Amino acid sequence: MSSGLVDAPPSPPSGSREPAPRGRGRWARWIIVVAVTVVLLIAAGAVAVYARLTGNVKHEDVTAEDLGATRPPKVAGTALNVLIVGSDQRNGKNAKYGRVAGERTDTIMLAHLSSKRDNAMVVSFPRDSLVQLPACRAKRNLPGQQAHLGMINESFNSGGIACTWRTVESLTGIHIDHYVKVDFTGFKSMVDAIGGVQVCLPQAVNDKKALLHLPAGRQNLNGEQALGYVRARYSLGDGSDIGRIQRQQMFIASMVKKVMSGETLTDPAKLLGFLDAGTKAVTTDPGLTPGVMKDLATGLQGMNAGKIRFITTPWHYSLTQPGRVEWVQPQAGRLFQIVAQDRDPGGVKGGQTKVARSKVQIELRNGTYRGGLGTQVAAALEQRGYHITKVGDTARKPYPKTTVLYSPNGETSVPTLSKDLLAVTPRAVSGARTSRLILVIGNDWKGVKPLRADDTEAITGFDATHDTCAAT
Repeated sequence: MSSGLVDAPPSPPSGSREPAPRGRGRWARWIIVVAVTVVLLIAAGAVAVYARLTGNVKHEDVTAEDLGATRPPKVAGTALNVLIVGSDQRNGKNAKYGRVAGERTDTIMLAHLSSKRDNAMVVSFPRDSLVQLPACRAKRNLPGQQAHLGMINESFNSGGIACTWRTVESLTGIHIDHYVKVDFTGFKSMVDAIGGVQVCLPQAVNDKKALLHLPAGRQNLNGEQALGYVRARYSLGDGSDIGRIQRQQMFIASMVKKVMSGETLTDPAKLLGFLDAGTKAVTTDPGLTPGVMKDLATGLQGMNAGKIRFITTPWHYSLTQPGRVEWVQPQAGRLFQIVAQDRDPGGVKGGQTKVARSKVQIELRNGTYRGGLGTQVAAALEQRGYHITKVGDTARKPYPKTTVLYSPNGETSVPTLSKDLLAVTPRAVSGARTSRLILVIGNDWKGVKPLRADDTEAITGFDATHDTCAAT
């Protein structure tokens, strides 16, 4: 095997590309949701303009009757849990994205702020999560929801934000204090208001559907390019919706860093433009008042980007309903307990390796004649938190042994990946300076090791200082 394998692009798969795991092709709107979470939760230094900005925000009530008599208790102290949903309503300015009646959400997240205001978590729930949904009463023009096993995003369609609120509380045991519903039309203006967001691409992208044409490498995306970047699916990564979520989390990490940097916070015009664009895109409960927002901003002035963590609820693909995902226990339950009990996620160390999985980026190359194996392996590694940058075939086949290729910059990540595989041979390659690993799947592929019950790395996620350019 020559050292040039790291730098040479893989040959395209014979015939059609490997099928991606099932998932709807619509682009995930939740990226805008997190941007507005930044608006509401980390805009330190902007207290003086909150009275003006909150005039942009719309309100919709959620009553005690909506939420039911039995709710999770609120923990002592001033910890705050904010439910965040992305609203896909195709009217008005949104009509250019395609006219569809009604309102839907593919985005459900929970932002947790510690009582000491020294750390924050943004937990995302995969939209295709198969869960036990509670009963919700009919409201306005919505039919309500009968208790049944279904996808988590059904609750919004059946009973609106109130039903989604009740659903998340019943599933997680976390007491929710407020909600934020976000429309996605303000996303481009938010990105432009802070002068763009930096990303890194492992290869050039030419995606006609997403109207995205970008070269490989480090670059600063404007609003229009950023919208295409978060919409793109099949032209980036492994083509799965989970892979797209991972990429969007890294985009948001880069965005958070810029918003919290001196470059933004010390520029009143830039900060005000970002806040103005974000607050115009949200609807909240009446309890999320200007006074609450002001207190949040004041209390978070000392927080840095390293204390804001992004976590996806631990998941695996369903064996009974293809295309759906189920939450992995006990890891998911432990994550929810951390939030409900207001514990610091950084204190969870059990099962972690030297380099966190969330910081390891992997290019997969199928060196066998087993069609679809690359996509299957990508899914298995994504379930552990790895970021898959590309799935393809090797230039020649077959490869006898599964091999992980790495340059000196990626050497520290090799033990992390090796411990998760049943059989792999590490091989150092000269002439490259990338921390991205290349996993060549050989004929001896034996699979991924079973996840240990005490493996808690999946519930720590990664923080907003994550370098999206580290692995290119």
